[in-house]
Amino acid sequence: MTVRTRFAPSPTGMLHIGGARTALFAWLYARHFGGDFLLRIEDTDRERSTDEATQVILDGLKWLGLDWDGEPVFQASRQAEHVVAVEQLLDEGHAYRCYCSKEELDDMREAQRAAGKKAMYDGRCRHRSDRPQGAPFVVRFRSPDEGETIVNDIVLGTVSFPNVELDDLILLRTDGTPTYNLAVVADDAAMGITHVVRGSDHLNNTPRQIQLYRALGLPIPQFAHIPLIHGPDGAKMSKRHGSVAITEYRELGCLPHALVNYLARLGWSHGDEEIFSREQLIEHFDLAQVGKAPARFDQHKLDWLNGHYLREAKAADLVAEVARLLAVDVSSGPDLEPVVASLQERSKSLVELADAARFFYAAPTVYDEKAVAKNFKDDTWPLLSQFIAGIEALDAFSGEAAHALIASVCEANAVGMGKLAQPVRILVSGGPVSPPIDLTLALLGKQETLARLKAGVTALQGK
Repeated sequence: MTVRTRFAPSPTGMLHIGGARTALFAWLYARHFGGDFLLRIEDTDRERSTDEATQVILDGLKWLGLDWDGEPVFQASRQAEHVVAVEQLLDEGHAYRCYCSKEELDDMREAQRAAGKKAMYDGRCRHRSDRPQGAPFVVRFRSPDEGETIVNDIVLGTVSFPNVELDDLILLRTDGTPTYNLAVVADDAAMGITHVVRGSDHLNNTPRQIQLYRALGLPIPQFAHIPLIHGPDGAKMSKRHGSVAITEYRELGCLPHALVNYLARLGWSHGDEEIFSREQLIEHFDLAQVGKAPARFDQHKLDWLNGHYLREAKAADLVAEVARLLAVDVSSGPDLEPVVASLQERSKSLVELADAARFFYAAPTVYDEKAVAKNFKDDTWPLLSQFIAGIEALDAFSGEAAHALIASVCEANAVGMGKLAQPVRILVSGGPVSPPIDLTLALLGKQETLARLKAGVTALQGK
């Protein structure tokens, strides 16, 4: 058997962190067994589904590196096949037309609640033989009245549902459109899905779907319901816990593999290991190792992983994303790759790295007041004048030459190198932090260094 999993998001909003983890687990399981990972866009809600949301989902999966096999399947395009499945169920007595009005259903449920019973459809149209001319109707599935439906879940184990608790769900609405449970069963069967990996919030749908598989004579896939992600406070993950949409993590400077690594470990483990390459995740992942309890999201751990992958990455692989986040013209400044390389070690995110790199492409116009007050004294100006003169006299400008010049000026004036190096750093960058000063000046080059030093001296002396 070829393992075939799927990810089936609704294009009614962003790709959220929980959906991304579900997609990842389904992708890893398929890739572990050399199987297929398919994508289905469940766009039957035409009022809320948008092309923009669909594109966000596709872009998010691509950014995470979760490639799918074949073309995406759009559920709305399969409505004719869904209707055929409903007609089969009607013909074989597994479904019936229900002509109950909204008022009749409301009265029925109110009476049930008043009697202390569970509000659910009572099957009153099951044996109805008349067909009122022109009256609207829905098609309902005739659920078994006795026994139980058992879900043998790979993650949660055996879960049983008494059939008496499962009322006759609607398969086809009055406008002829299929409902979620019918469409999912028909589509998963048509796509040959062998393993349905989804969030545990779908568990209550599963016994109904199993009944539909049986009634349609279709093979029943294996199910794996992944516990939800909770925030640090134990509540379901939401916006109040921070970012939820995958696009937000990208804009915050998270590396895709850092997020993939973190999501993989969010509910799954392989010994005590924390860091996995993509190949290692594929090699080791198994749904049977996913925990039954909800996982708790830890932003600090994600930040730590992101910093690790940022330091380990090749600078060239980061350039495009850093340039996007910089949002400034980098053509007039130093080559971005060595700038990125100079900042990787001290950055925890691409946004932090981009912020630190910005001064290389935009000369400072303001200077950190605390840093100026601490580092600029009366004896600073002569040191800067000597340094500027020395730079101008250099025939061959380099980081090594600039470093040697700082050392010689400080030695001649019997002061430590910090007395000059830190004011120089502030003048060229605007603040007290940059890559090593010799590397910073080498990247800026002689003319830009001189221009910034002179502009900074003029600005600060004027104050």
